[in-house]
Amino acid sequence: MDPSHQSRICISLCEPTVVALERALAAAVGVCDLIEVRLDCLDPLELKTGAPSITKLLQQSACETILTFRPSQEGGRRTLDDATRQSFWSDAIFSSSFFDVELDLAEKFHSTETSPSMPIDWSRTICSHHDFVGVPEKLDQIYSRMSATPARVLKIAVQAKDAIDCLPVFHLLERAREEGREMIAIAMGIAGVVTRILGPSRGGFLTYASLDSETATAPGQLSVSELTDVYRLEKLDRHTQIIGLVGSPVSHSLSPRIHNSAFAATGTNAVYVLFDTRDIRTFIKRMIDPRTRELDWRLRGLSITAPHKLAVMELLDWVEPAAREIGAVNTILVEGETLRGFNTDAPGFIKPLVQLFGDLRDARCAVIGAGGGASAALWSLARAGAKATVVARDATKAGAVAERFGADFIPLEGARFEGFDVVINATPLGTLGKLESETPATASQLRGARLVYDLVYNPLETKFMREARESGCLTLGGLAMLVAQAVEQFKLWTGTAPPEDVMLAAAERGLKI
Repeated sequence: MDPSHQSRICISLCEPTVVALERALAAAVGVCDLIEVRLDCLDPLELKTGAPSITKLLQQSACETILTFRPSQEGGRRTLDDATRQSFWSDAIFSSSFFDVELDLAEKFHSTETSPSMPIDWSRTICSHHDFVGVPEKLDQIYSRMSATPARVLKIAVQAKDAIDCLPVFHLLERAREEGREMIAIAMGIAGVVTRILGPSRGGFLTYASLDSETATAPGQLSVSELTDVYRLEKLDRHTQIIGLVGSPVSHSLSPRIHNSAFAATGTNAVYVLFDTRDIRTFIKRMIDPRTRELDWRLRGLSITAPHKLAVMELLDWVEPAAREIGAVNTILVEGETLRGFNTDAPGFIKPLVQLFGDLRDARCAVIGAGGGASAALWSLARAGAKATVVARDATKAGAVAERFGADFIPLEGARFEGFDVVINATPLGTLGKLESETPATASQLRGARLVYDLVYNPLETKFMREARESGCLTLGGLAMLVAQAVEQFKLWTGTAPPEDVMLAAAERGLKI
């Protein structure tokens, strides 16, 4: 760890009343380094009549504070004209460690400043610019305008629509570091979360967090517990190995909890983050491939999820034979200048099944679905000596998959599973959200089967599993597979075996939140 490196967390508070603000301040003290008080969130009457109380709260705060009075065009909760904003800061009725002033206003104060009595204390000023639409083309020019002010800290927050949009944000942090400027650079939104996690380790002055998952003040803002407990922000530095999940969507994945818990338990200086991208080719070229990437970071590997498991294969230098046969890569190892592809879904799938069922030789197994998950299952079942049958709605697609793996095929509609030893759901039906109330088979269809295995892991008990229980079947949920395949990934990236019990416990905690 670089002794000069500090990972500061600032909790942003957006409360409508002084009483609520007092409660939030009390809750934030002790779990962060700074507290941002969004005065634009206060009811106008509360702000006017409660000024003495607010001043007292700020003076008594055990944390450094940042005051903002944000206009709606920059993400604020109120419509504020320039005169109102300028008057607010000129009156300077509140004391604080820092004042966050938007670029346009900072430029006005700087151009009109004629004497030391001017209210702005530049040594405590954060000059900020926010864009909630996207990444401005002239971002460097905005930075240059901010640098021309005497503000101590520069802050730029832009909206990321793809993980690739994080590149200019990281470039800003690097530029500021080289120029000796204190900088906060953030890409907002789910696609920009990685900048919130890695920003401080790459020279960022601070990163923002919410008190909890319900009180975020900007898109993609993580809670303070996520930053500290899941991502171990205080442990990250420029030597930290970066590993991440690539796909779209990825926001509800348990993988960061699973892998980061294992890194913590083994003392590994690595962090697992999320990369939400639809453009896998550009992402790999500009952010991952050591020969072409635009960032100097210690990228060790990736998990690959939908919709990229097939498309990513042509972008790799080497793909293991098993992954080629399955037709999907879910794990990448960055080794020297090369990208190597693996499939850990297959061993992850078979391990918990064999542990519960036993020897699968000659077992009759029905696999519902014909996608990537089904392919990994069918490949594993074939090698275990099982007799597999593909069950799906799309006869053309399912027939082709069945033929590839030497399996039979029956249509899903009207299918009955009596006599099958194992029935596997390899579809997303039952997944938390809009598919949660669906099931690929009912209790009457499942009656007579021995074991039902649902690859869906969230929720822990799906409708498919409830139907199976009602029909008298043994059940196995997808969480065991999720952890088992993660164990294999961890081995590839680190060369060591992780504590499986720690990974499982982290996944279970994540499902309960």
